[in-house]
Amino acid sequence: MEVRLQKFLAEAGIASRRKAEELILAGRIKVNGVTVTELGTKVDDVKDEVFYDGKPVKKSEKLVYIMLNKPEGFVTTVKDQFNRPTVMDLIKGVKERVVPVGRLDYDTSGLLILTNDGELTFKLTHPSKKVEKTYIAKLFGRPDDNNIAAFRRGIEIDGWKTQPARLEIVEDLGKYCVCKITITEGKNRQVRKMCEAIKHPVATLKRVGTGEIELGDLKKGSYRYLTDKEVAYLKKL
Repeated sequence: MEVRLQKFLAEAGIASRRKAEELILAGRIKVNGVTVTELGTKVDDVKDEVFYDGKPVKKSEKLVYIMLNKPEGFVTTVKDQFNRPTVMDLIKGVKERVVPVGRLDYDTSGLLILTNDGELTFKLTHPSKKVEKTYIAKLFGRPDDNNIAAFRRGIEIDGWKTQPARLEIVEDLGKYCVCKITITEGKNRQVRKMCEAIKHPVATLKRVGTGEIELGDLKKGSYRYLTDKEVAYLKKL
């Protein structure tokens, strides 16, 4: 059956569909020995030979879905050009080739989903889906009612306005406070930038939920496979 090349790459667990398009445009994909840079290219998932950076690409037969409690100090990439530790170093017991769904900053911990289901990766990272992501943040100072209202309205950062978000005070620690923050986007360092914009910078940040999927008591640096119920929920989003 013929499918678009970027869809084939996503289903093979190479990258999300958007990232796969970047790989094609960068000339890193070959089909039957020929470098392909056209996004409209179709391939036969049985007859054609596809290569990514010279390595053969095969569709993953077994789809796996993993939740990792990412520690600080790890980058959310498959490889890092500066040789920093990546989240892949934490899931060495997983035989299937999986990729992170979205990302967490180097200095942010918490819930990260990894999978070789390219379609699900595409759905969960596409802005139109507006999947809620929940964080627990330790902030300097205590946001007031105006700050909380600003989160609800959306905040101007880096020349664009965020989608409406929620900020709830969980605990007042004097110099600091603990807040629960919920957003529906996932732009680079977004939560940190939003908190800087209201003059209450982040001291520590941890993602604890993606939609209704919760981190729970999973230990930092550990991972587990999602349950069938959790996978079915994500696919319905």
